[in-house]
Amino acid sequence: MTQPSRRDLANAIRFLAIDGVEAAKSGHPGMPMGMADIAEVLWNDFLRHSPDNPKWANRDRFILSNGHGSMLQYALLHLAGYDLSIDEIKRFRQLESKTPGHPENFMTPGIETTTGPLGQGFANAVGFALAEKLLAQRYNKPGLDVVDHRTWVFMGDGCLMEGVSHEAASLAGTWGLGKLVAFWDDNGISIDGEVKGWFTDDTPARFEAYGWRVIRGVDGHDPQEIRTAIETALKHGDRPTLVCCRTTIGFGSPAKAGKESSHGAPLGKDEVEATRKALGWSHGPFEVPEAIAGAWRANAKGAELEAEWNALFERYAAQNPAEAEELQRRLRSELPADFAAAADAYIAKLQAEGPVVASRKASQMAIEAYAPLLPELIGGSADLAHSNLTLWKGSQPVTGGTPNANYINYGVREFGMTAIANALSMHGGFIPYDATFLVFSDYARNAVRMSALMRSHAIHVYTHDSIGLGEDGPTHQPIEHLASLRYIPNNDVWRPCDAVESAVAWKAAIQRMDGPACLVFSRQNLQHQPRSEQQVADIARGGYVLRDSNGTPEIILIATGSEVELATQAADVLGDKVRVVSMPSTNVFERQDAAYRESVLPTSVRRRVAVEAGVTGFWRQYVGLDGAVVGIDSFGASAPAGELYKHFGITVDAVVETAKAL
Repeated sequence: MTQPSRRDLANAIRFLAIDGVEAAKSGHPGMPMGMADIAEVLWNDFLRHSPDNPKWANRDRFILSNGHGSMLQYALLHLAGYDLSIDEIKRFRQLESKTPGHPENFMTPGIETTTGPLGQGFANAVGFALAEKLLAQRYNKPGLDVVDHRTWVFMGDGCLMEGVSHEAASLAGTWGLGKLVAFWDDNGISIDGEVKGWFTDDTPARFEAYGWRVIRGVDGHDPQEIRTAIETALKHGDRPTLVCCRTTIGFGSPAKAGKESSHGAPLGKDEVEATRKALGWSHGPFEVPEAIAGAWRANAKGAELEAEWNALFERYAAQNPAEAEELQRRLRSELPADFAAAADAYIAKLQAEGPVVASRKASQMAIEAYAPLLPELIGGSADLAHSNLTLWKGSQPVTGGTPNANYINYGVREFGMTAIANALSMHGGFIPYDATFLVFSDYARNAVRMSALMRSHAIHVYTHDSIGLGEDGPTHQPIEHLASLRYIPNNDVWRPCDAVESAVAWKAAIQRMDGPACLVFSRQNLQHQPRSEQQVADIARGGYVLRDSNGTPEIILIATGSEVELATQAADVLGDKVRVVSMPSTNVFERQDAAYRESVLPTSVRRRVAVEAGVTGFWRQYVGLDGAVVGIDSFGASAPAGELYKHFGITVDAVVETAKAL
């Protein structure tokens, strides 16, 4: 055939998406059909990426926030030459395929972040753009911009309806993320139909108010208009850009274009054929003519771009060897060689000194000890820095423009904060920690879940962990939150009992590269616990024998956090046939081998009492039918912490009485 037109190139996207959804008998063809022209121009004319090396450090990041249209991205990856075969396109939405229903960063080469929950991909894009800006500030030298890439994000009306988009867009404007370009798929349709009944925001004005540059009224099916809009966006680097693209959902379908019926279901055999005829696509299912396929591959100049950057980096490394080595180490997600030894020395020092502090203070002490060793550590809080105690002596705000910027004031935006932290991790070069009160982890809940699902190396710090926060009352007192977070797969939850366990929890979270950690800390002071060197080492196993019985124990007391000291005091009363187990992380404990778990909680000892100022049901798996739990299954109350513990029966006496009753 003759040289393919831009519409031919876009139609290759459309029909791979149509055919994939049709074969799966489920999916969302409407958005890929509507955004294909925008995607074609962006990927063929502007996107800097390397299909042969999807992890090339200086690649542009492309984020599909409206992730239900995943076949758009799979078609792009396949056409551009990524390791995504036509057979995988045919296996869309099938078990263990590389083309799941929504994009998953650990399943498909070229996918930067897992998207699907609307709005979060957009918030991730803000995090990716922030990561690029901060690394550029830190490492670039005059004439040697080794960190120089853009973040592009597609999003739909649903993304903009979600509150997290407001949080993230506001921060992006404040931070002046000039290398972030967002494309709004303004098609006026969502699952329930025409959005004019529930989405009448003046979106361009909203983004202008956030400090974005807005390009209005772009015809999302006119390649020249799209190209001109992108060129305009690239002329200015002082703030992010929103490109408002008016599109038709299901573009090309005679019966379903512009209708919600094209959103989330296959077109159907007859309508697929009608669409082929309407768009002049005479090729069979999953068939892309070589002229079109060849044009797509030719436009992906990844090897050339990467070779140019490698030469640039060689010049950079020759002039800046220390910075080059540090940047490469950070991008490889490798910790400094001396980190583990330094952390162990700090932990041993704490054990010897025995400070009596709130675990939130112990957390700050750990940050103070570890952060100077880790230039990749970047912190932040949702307007609670002085309560969460996340600041340290070397904290430098990201709004200051300094090369060592490492602290983010997120404002009261828990959801956006957590999604942005996820992206900082996935971009590479950073280990982010964010913070709020434990009870407000609910606001961030879905982003925490996404942390675990996409295995981001993010650390979520939660303070004011129980009724022990006192007078603020039940609105601020977490009850069900510990159990809820523990139930998220691949999410390590730590609730340490003193400064030593807090330091171990921080070390474990920093060293864990395949998932997030939630570090949960108290407002009130906690007693230091005496330990042997072996017991200190065993903290990292999630649960260990803190105090043992004389001979085989008759009863085992299991506790976490502030309640560990209640358990040890109860053991003093009960006598020498009691074992006390500190269980700072049930998730980590469950990963230990069966022999170790049996050594801590022998099955022969069925009399067990768990003690935690939270819901009791979670602990039934550890105490069994013959055991008991001292906890709280109601909301809290407003009163001083000591009075609350007495009022709700979480006391030494209560533990002793419960144990005796067994």
